Amino acid sequence: MNHPLPNLKLQCALNPAATPGAPYGTRQQAVLGGEAFARAATQIRRWPGYTPTPLVALDGLARAAGVASILYKDEGGRFGLGSFKALGGAYAVSRLLLREIESRLGVSNVSVDDLLAGCYADVVRDITVTCATDGNHGRSVAWGAQRFGCQCVIYIHATVSEGRRTAIEQYGAQVVRTAGNYDDSVRQAAEDAARLGRFVVSDTSYEGYMEVPKDVMQGYAVMADEALQQMPQGELPTHVFLQGGVGGLAAAVSAHFWEMLGHARPRFIVVEPDKAACLYESARAGKPVAVHGDLDTVMAGLACGEVSLLAWEILHPGAHAFLTIDDESALDCVRLLADSPYGDAPVVAGESAVAGLAGSLGALADPAVRDALGLNADSRILVFGSEGATDVALYERIVGRLPEDVRKAA
Repeated sequence: MNHPLPNLKLQCALNPAATPGAPYGTRQQAVLGGEAFARAATQIRRWPGYTPTPLVALDGLARAAGVASILYKDEGGRFGLGSFKALGGAYAVSRLLLREIESRLGVSNVSVDDLLAGCYADVVRDITVTCATDGNHGRSVAWGAQRFGCQCVIYIHATVSEGRRTAIEQYGAQVVRTAGNYDDSVRQAAEDAARLGRFVVSDTSYEGYMEVPKDVMQGYAVMADEALQQMPQGELPTHVFLQGGVGGLAAAVSAHFWEMLGHARPRFIVVEPDKAACLYESARAGKPVAVHGDLDTVMAGLACGEVSLLAWEILHPGAHAFLTIDDESALDCVRLLADSPYGDAPVVAGESAVAGLAGSLGALADPAVRDALGLNADSRILVFGSEGATDVALYERIVGRLPEDVRKAA
């Protein structure tokens, strides 16, 4: 393999709890899938501006890597927000508002069309939603709040860039910067919400807070369903490499494929920054554990130290392995997709978008890891490019060109 990531640092932990032949169980069904997914998919596909994002074949890279195919689900154009998060946060806002309207007014069968039409504007405008974010989830919650007519306060931690702050503020949200890391901002958002009567719309779950994150992940599963429908017939992936964070994206994709494909599901491999590897460490411990410190990784969307408990219900039995990569590997992958040295069309990808791709290329370059994951010349790899250039100034520093210049070269 002509490896594009010569400085890649990889750690791999196989998951002894994985149950590859097991059916999608009742514990998992209680988290994701079934009628709850159907409801989310029906609503989101009716939103103005909805269109499936492209599934890009990286044929040149696949040949260089020595595998049958590499498919990249490009979420950079999702609803104009730049990431897959548009599917989750905004959907959860709509579900929360519908529940509150019905509870406060004693009515039933309120629809999202009623929200969009402003039928309950006098109730909705007095509701404030809030969350902590590394950037993309907060943007989605703010966009949903603006679209559906409620108030919004978003918390960002110390290392979130000003570009990402500005991107949230453009949707009318108040943005509060806190000291500490992402997990500190989660706690601050929750404490302030309890004191001020706000409603937390978080993409991570913890003891006592489970229902809203289910709605968030149901939204993410729409992306997985699109990918399944876009697959070439008879060419389902053998391996899916998924970025970690708190685990919401990885769990949503894994759960949907598991439920839809049963025993034919691919192997799921979760990839995290080595500076924020809570899922990797949890897999090694066999239970959710937290990692501490400033979690200062360039993969800002994955800078999380505590596992979502709901995601763990899916990933503990569902993931085949957990990998960590270093920051330079991610940066190299951003440049690789932009420069397209193997003849594929250029792709604009953010730093967090490429973790799965970097993990797959690193695994292919390491004989021991490649064998442990069952990768070979017949492997068909799927990755989810979870964001575009959500911080344009940072992207230009990494690539040396603006996103629009990369797209023009396509």
